[in-house]
Amino acid sequence: MLSQVKKMHDGKGNERIWLLEHNDIYTGGTSSKQSDLRNTKNIKIANTNRGGQWTWHGPGQRIVYFVLDLNMRNKDVRWFVNKLEQLIINTLLDFNINSTRRENYPGVWVPNANGFNKIGAIGIRISKWIAYHGISININPDLSKYEGIIPCGVTDAGITSASDLGYNFSLIDFDNSLALNFEKLF
Repeated sequence: MLSQVKKMHDGKGNERIWLLEHNDIYTGGTSSKQSDLRNTKNIKIANTNRGGQWTWHGPGQRIVYFVLDLNMRNKDVRWFVNKLEQLIINTLLDFNINSTRRENYPGVWVPNANGFNKIGAIGIRISKWIAYHGISININPDLSKYEGIIPCGVTDAGITSASDLGYNFSLIDFDNSLALNFEKLF
């Protein structure tokens, strides 16, 4: 990813998007605190240069990494984060999952009886208006993996997934919807 960002800075690279699943890993962004690591067991820990705090990545979670040129779109970080959230919201809606934003809490949330549960996370970095790192959406992961951290530093909300909400669909179907929504928004 970093080599692609450098190529774009040098005018020699193209935008890229990667869709993948990680093996179990906890990643910490530039705002992560060691005190938010609880019981990480045997799960690998990695610090990154993206924004945000601790999150878990693993099987059943769609990771979308990108290298995008905001010079060609809008040089506005809030605009970009809003578009990423809308991408997740629109894609989940294609599967009848209603989700929303929460003021002062980046990411995508599903309301519940006790407040909110997070279903989609955003962790980005922008260098010379080249945006990189990405988003993650919980499709059918083992949600117990989040117990090893305080996800995104948020203690007043939980974590959920499409399957936890009773929705079952494949990552391929999700990817196809995501691609269509990306084209509309970006």
